[in-house]
Amino acid sequence: MAIASDSIRRARPLLGTFVEIELAGARRSELDCALEAAFGAVAQVHRLMSFHEVDSDVSRLNREAGLRPVSVHAWTYEVLATAVALHRRSSGVFDVTIAPALQALGLLPPLKDRPVQAPLAGFADAIELRPDHQVRFQSSDVMIDLGGIAKGYAVDRAVAVLRDFGIAGGMVNAGGDLRAFGVELRTVHVRDPRDPGRAVCRIDIADEALASTARRVELFDSREPGGSAVIDPATRRPASLVDGVTIRAPSCVIADALTKIVMICGTDAGELLESYHAGALLISAGGDVQITSDWHHRVHLAA
Repeated sequence: MAIASDSIRRARPLLGTFVEIELAGARRSELDCALEAAFGAVAQVHRLMSFHEVDSDVSRLNREAGLRPVSVHAWTYEVLATAVALHRRSSGVFDVTIAPALQALGLLPPLKDRPVQAPLAGFADAIELRPDHQVRFQSSDVMIDLGGIAKGYAVDRAVAVLRDFGIAGGMVNAGGDLRAFGVELRTVHVRDPRDPGRAVCRIDIADEALASTARRVELFDSREPGGSAVIDPATRRPASLVDGVTIRAPSCVIADALTKIVMICGTDAGELLESYHAGALLISAGGDVQITSDWHHRVHLAA
């Protein structure tokens, strides 16, 4: 006799946004246990990789790694290894040492007992990954922020937990960085970055990740409303080439990071996208939509 299964959807404030998890394919008690464990994984990523939490791995690295090797959690080490690989493969476009520029623009707060410094030139090989999850910075001037990659990683960790619980299918959505798993085809609506109340398209996904970012955000201490939280390391200024980007990739950590690269490079990132088996949807300042050729059959533009 077949065992009846339920579905469940819950949301919690985490990672500076609302994280929503949808599950199906198991009994309610099993779904509840899996849900708690998945939210726990997301919360742990937040504790480890927050720029703001004084005891996080990121804060300890920013205080100490320029002076001595610092031991970090395996998850933090994995994210840093991914960030270093992306930095090299993107010729320095993806750069987690961008924190001083974000502080100068008012997008990150100053640290206690450490004045905001002028944005520096990009650090090539600034992060040294040593055995046993130890990390050393090239200089005490190096300061990192994992805000451009950690949210996607948290989504992936939550999905891994849910699969470990034997959940058949579902979706984890952290403020637009999301990943579906299982065989069910799911539809995601992408907002127009020029008019967030309007959907520019809908995208069908199955067992893959999406991440989106847009140019128009408020800079807390800047007179440039409509600037971007995506900073071009070459200029230390907000990216302005396109208005919005949505990336499809096998994992959310890669999708999340690639949104920043494509916001800066636009269509010049095509080769890098292919190397990560990723697709992109770009929205220009004039509202034109460009879609990489591998993805047209899954994207349905709004009328």
